[in-house]
Amino acid sequence: MKISFSTKTPAATEALVVVAFEKRRLSRGAVEIDAKTKGALKQAMAADRFTGAENEFLDVLAPAGVKTRRVVVAGLGKADSLDALAAQKLGGNLVAHLNRVGVKRAAVDVDGVTDGADIAATDFAANVAYGMRLRGYRFGKYRTKEKPKDKPTLDKLTVVVRRARTASAAFGELDRIADGVFFTRDLVSEPANVIYPESLARRARTLSKLGVKVEVLDVARMRKLGMGALLGVGQGSARGSRMVVMRWNGAPKGSKAPPVAFVGKGVTFDTGGISIKPAGGMEDMKWDMAGAGVVIGLMKVLAGRGARLDAVGVVGLVENMPSATAQRPGDVVTSMSGQTIEVINTDAEGRLVLADALWYCRSRFKPRVMVNLATLTGAIIVALGSYHAGLFSNDDDVAGKLIAAGEATGEPLWRMPLGERYDKDINSDIADMKNVGKGREAGSITAAQFLQRFVDETPWAHLDIAAVAWSKTAAATVPKGGTGFGVRLLDRFVADNYEAKKP
Repeated sequence: MKISFSTKTPAATEALVVVAFEKRRLSRGAVEIDAKTKGALKQAMAADRFTGAENEFLDVLAPAGVKTRRVVVAGLGKADSLDALAAQKLGGNLVAHLNRVGVKRAAVDVDGVTDGADIAATDFAANVAYGMRLRGYRFGKYRTKEKPKDKPTLDKLTVVVRRARTASAAFGELDRIADGVFFTRDLVSEPANVIYPESLARRARTLSKLGVKVEVLDVARMRKLGMGALLGVGQGSARGSRMVVMRWNGAPKGSKAPPVAFVGKGVTFDTGGISIKPAGGMEDMKWDMAGAGVVIGLMKVLAGRGARLDAVGVVGLVENMPSATAQRPGDVVTSMSGQTIEVINTDAEGRLVLADALWYCRSRFKPRVMVNLATLTGAIIVALGSYHAGLFSNDDDVAGKLIAAGEATGEPLWRMPLGERYDKDINSDIADMKNVGKGREAGSITAAQFLQRFVDETPWAHLDIAAVAWSKTAAATVPKGGTGFGVRLLDRFVADNYEAKKP
């Protein structure tokens, strides 16, 4: 789908989209179209249940007075609550509607929509286009037989705004963010016979074209470094484990600020190991590498838009399989930190991967802040449902910045507690710790307590994205499937708090 900006509606447009607010109040651009069609829009609204609420659409077919097959009136809701997220939702919902009715080429007239609002018209237009692109994503590479009516039709969208060049420039950076989101969605959507530790590492290597320095550690190298926790998870698989280190050095010359670091869990398929999962739904475990996928996508964004900071991405990649060589419940492994871990449940494997990845990252790079992401626990889904990711942190300032970034990007976080009482639940009788707590109690919290033992005093946050990495239903800017949740959030976290200002 090609997206462009223009000061005028293109002649070949099949559908012209205008905006209405609640109580059927037309925007300035819509009023002009209503006049050209001799009141056709107001007449159609009067004859329909359309009220102008968010995600309502009214199609006026073959209207006289305009050179287009249909005019679509798009509801935007309250005029006094317009912001970037409202614009993105409008764009995303609009793409879904236009594909549903079979439109190939459309123009969206946002002229006058932001009159009296806090957001500039050009920023609103850019975010409408951003929402269009985010919702327009589709993972269809393996479809060989598909009915035409099931395929998306929209291939060209024009956003009509007076300062089209300025809006286009604003969209440029958002477009780079969408590139990273799509890269993550692609990785998460791929089946496990395509994405496994070695192949995922190769995908990460493609970032070198953008200036990211990519280093891949193999099993021998990790064994030499003492990464017994990570290697124990992957020892039952025929696929060798990997760790990928990505560095973006974008800080201005002379900067002495330590890097900002991101660490991701990359279990490319999780059977549960010897503590094997039930068969029902196990196919979903192809996306147990979503944390790593987000980190790789984020590094693509930072490099793509030339972020002015030094950033590090570390992802631990393993496949958790049952076999004669697999890790057993009751085994004791020694992590890179020297701490020993009694493995009570081999299906609590992600924290073992992150234990060595976190320790490696903090030891080698000494970051000023470290954020890890993981589809870590089913317990977070029980606690928060599918609307928030869980946030755990040892630093109130970092937690606050992450929550603010989540609110700004529509990827919300909910802070969960940490504490000494929970920490005691993972003490082991024969090792320094065990990899699970007391049964089903506070499963997400004890997992976070486990991770905290591998960060020392580094300001740190853990995002449990198990509930939000994959969606069974479409939302305004997220189609069904891999969501890419976390890429936009962390890019905003970086941009608002850690980048050097442009001269």
